Amino acid sequence: MISENLKKIKATIPIGVTLVAVSKTKPNEAIMEAYKAGQRVFGENKVQDLVLKADLLPKDIQWHMIGHLQTNKVKFIAPFVSLIHGVDSVKLLKEIDKRAAQNERVIDCLLQIHIAKEETKFGFDESEAQELLTNLSGLNNVRIVGLMGMATNTSEEFQVRKEFAGLKELAIKLRTENCKLQTISMGMSGDYLLALKEGSTIVRVGSAIFGSRK
Repeated sequence: MISENLKKIKATIPIGVTLVAVSKTKPNEAIMEAYKAGQRVFGENKVQDLVLKADLLPKDIQWHMIGHLQTNKVKFIAPFVSLIHGVDSVKLLKEIDKRAAQNERVIDCLLQIHIAKEETKFGFDESEAQELLTNLSGLNNVRIVGLMGMATNTSEEFQVRKEFAGLKELAIKLRTENCKLQTISMGMSGDYLLALKEGSTIVRVGSAIFGSRK
């Protein structure tokens, strides 16, 4: 079933777009089923789960941290994480840089931008992101490769598309010599097709692959 779901979803995703299989709360057996079907990029939203799974599962898996990340947890994932989606503060970015340096790595990061109407979502606004990107000197072990955003949880397709389009426009606007911001992470199981239409380069799909969470 998982392999069938993967096949269907991959058929809807254009070449050049990365599919992150969101494996949070799912057992290793389910991840291995997706792995055997050819999936290599997985996303977790809790550091503890991410560390456990990375330890036990094949080493060629690229692990993405997709949840809210606390600064005191960065050290646990710094040795191996492939991409951190939700950098939502300068303090967090500095901690990732410090821990990456300790592991002799450069860690790819996305700045989380607050695009939704809901107040509960984390992220920078435009002016904060602009200020951060112009003051990156000294941070040699992080590479900001793009932006991430989560749309408002609504059935209003127009609203969701507008938010996704705004994130793509912002990425173009904020590009600098050092930060090309080519990666746009937006779209989940319920809205990834809309996100693809608006220029997403990474979609995070969980329930549509693994089935709904209990």
